[in-house]
Amino acid sequence: MDLSSDRYAVLSYEQVTRLDTVMDEVVPIHGRGNFPTLEMKLKDLVSVVRGKLEEENVTLRDIRLNGGAASYVLCPNNLTYNDLDLIFVVDLSTSRNFDKVRSAVLDSLLDFLPEGVNKTRISSCSLKEAYVHKMVKVNEGGDRWSLISLSNNRGRNVELKFVDSMRRQFEFSVDSFQIILDSLLSFYEVDPPMRMSENFYPTVVGESVYGDFREALFHLNKKLIATRNPEEIRGGGLLKYCNLLVRNYRPARPDEIKNLERYMCSRFFIDFSDLCQQRRKLESYIANHFVGDDQMKCEYLMTLFNVVDESTVCLMGHERRQTLYLIQELAYHYYYQDQQKLMVKQQFDAAAAAAAAALALSSTSTSTSSSSSSSSSSSSTSAWKIVQPFSSLDLICQLCYN
Repeated sequence: MDLSSDRYAVLSYEQVTRLDTVMDEVVPIHGRGNFPTLEMKLKDLVSVVRGKLEEENVTLRDIRLNGGAASYVLCPNNLTYNDLDLIFVVDLSTSRNFDKVRSAVLDSLLDFLPEGVNKTRISSCSLKEAYVHKMVKVNEGGDRWSLISLSNNRGRNVELKFVDSMRRQFEFSVDSFQIILDSLLSFYEVDPPMRMSENFYPTVVGESVYGDFREALFHLNKKLIATRNPEEIRGGGLLKYCNLLVRNYRPARPDEIKNLERYMCSRFFIDFSDLCQQRRKLESYIANHFVGDDQMKCEYLMTLFNVVDESTVCLMGHERRQTLYLIQELAYHYYYQDQQKLMVKQQFDAAAAAAAAALALSSTSTSTSSSSSSSSSSSSTSAWKIVQPFSSLDLICQLCYN
């Protein structure tokens, strides 16, 4: 690692502090069926997986934080992040090592099962079905890597990527950051534990695989879109590009963006050539990146519609119209979902207001009756508490259904 290279930078104390917060956060991995939710800190998961890889004699060069979490660490303007991407740089020169990596991750999950669970009766296959959202293995054309994504119902899946070689490691400059975690992990292992301070904290190095760390960080801070050779990216980076647009990112080079859009669209339709593939890809991307936000889903699809409409040059006229109709259909679907939720909310709010008014009126009537019957005031008050027939929720439900 040549720290004098433009692609590397040493993190500041504030950035290391945010990194520590990310690594110390408790992340739930939700199980399917009767399997319990696993609560784990990212630093503990990394430590356990690293230990399992060492037990399996898999050569591990370094461990990195990638994606939205890395961008959050580097840029204070990024208030949230959805993805937790970890990269383990390992030796995958043999097919046996792919199997060892898979076993290491699944065996690690056993360590996070609650106390009292009989771990000896749980097979690797059962763990995979319960906790793994997605598994990918690539070993062709100079690319050797494996991905294991652990399930999170809120869309914040933990993605463990084991990389030997990967020709293209980024889509845009703003997602090109990789933070090397080894020094921080060593700091965690110091015994007795030590607290970080502005004068004492580990030296953590970040890398931009885009090429120029400062330029990529400038793009991130200013919300600028920049890439190169999008035709090398699976899917052309089209879906990510529209995601950035809908989040108010703007092209760093407006004079070049239309040409880049054409390359993005062309590569997308090469990789997803029929409507069924396109639908599955769109639905999967939206489900993973816009959890519970139907309005944002609609805005995203409208943005995608405009880009495909204006920049697609590789499709026949009827093919282009079919794709545009598919995008439009999905946008309508999410729009009506959003409107239905809004209508239910308005009905609930109106019912809640009516219930509150009814309770206030009932309370007023009771106090009036109590004052006119002073001899039985205490008994009537206690009777009201005992025989009061409806709670606020009961009234809301009655009004909604009526």
